[in-house]
Amino acid sequence: MQKYLYLIIISFSLTSCYTYQVKKQPDTATDNKQGQKKTPDLADNTSTQLQNAAVQPVAPINIQEKLAPNKNVKIDVDGKSYKIIVDRWESDSLVAHAVYNPKKVLKFHKNQINSEKIAEKRFSQPIADIITVTVYAGIGVLIWALVH
Repeated sequence: MQKYLYLIIISFSLTSCYTYQVKKQPDTATDNKQGQKKTPDLADNTSTQLQNAAVQPVAPINIQEKLAPNKNVKIDVDGKSYKIIVDRWESDSLVAHAVYNPKKVLKFHKNQINSEKIAEKRFSQPIADIITVTVYAGIGVLIWALVH
């Protein structure tokens, strides 16, 4: 019983409430459709149809804004994933260092970075809740074991 209790305590001390999450881009096409009202007027319907038929450009993702200095991110470069802390931009090249090895300097050209898979390190409330409930249950089991 004590072996399992120690194993549980060690495993929870190694878990983190922070995860890397990809920030979703707002969809401008659906925002415009939701804002339009449906009216029976023929002139309004014609203008609405013309607006819906027009192709709406998708806003380009600016990698340099997403990867600001001192941000802790996970990026995908040529199929390989890196957890980095951004240092600076030198023209079109990103200069960063690895999260667990600050001495290792990494350089990537902005065209190498997959902009759709840039994930920021954020606090994850569901994971924190799971850890909290499990720790409380472990404390309850420990108290129960001490009493009996």
